[in-house]
Amino acid sequence: MKAVGLTGGIGSGKTTVAKMFNELGVPIYIADIEAKKLTNTSEEIKTELIGILGDKAYNKNGLNRKFVASQIFNDEELLERVNQTIHPRVAEHFKKWMDKQTGAYCIKEAAILFENGSYKNCDYTILVTAPKQVRIARVLKRDDTNEEEVKSRMDNQWPDEKKKELADFIIENEQLSTTRKQVQKIHEYLIKTVG
Repeated sequence: MKAVGLTGGIGSGKTTVAKMFNELGVPIYIADIEAKKLTNTSEEIKTELIGILGDKAYNKNGLNRKFVASQIFNDEELLERVNQTIHPRVAEHFKKWMDKQTGAYCIKEAAILFENGSYKNCDYTILVTAPKQVRIARVLKRDDTNEEEVKSRMDNQWPDEKKKELADFIIENEQLSTTRKQVQKIHEYLIKTVG
């Protein structure tokens, strides 16, 4: 089975695209969801994160996301240490998950696929893009946030131009009907190529 990495900036609609592939029978692994589960269930990760960030890293509900975000937001070294604790575990978990799947290929949806280098473990990569204003509007509608925060989160991600250099396929996700056609086309190509 081949691994296909799927990524896109905040508000690009990568989860929507992942669902479209899933509707075609493709197994989907959502790295962010699995990472959240692992940070709350792995004692090893928990111990390491407390060692890096202190006791406030966790509260009665599990990982204290707001606190962690506030600590790593403007501290690249701290962010790198947290990523080095979580990402290798997610990669390991993905491999085990992939071994249990059937089909020609599976999709690993990850927000920072290129940034953290995990695209190197994928056979193909798909980048989901959308105009900046569309992305901002989507996030404002979806999250309890403001435009400044959304722009700040966007600024912390690689620009699409940089990601496009590494992507095998690019899906422009503005109109759902057009997006669905692009997904179908890529799916047919992948089935023909790897199936």
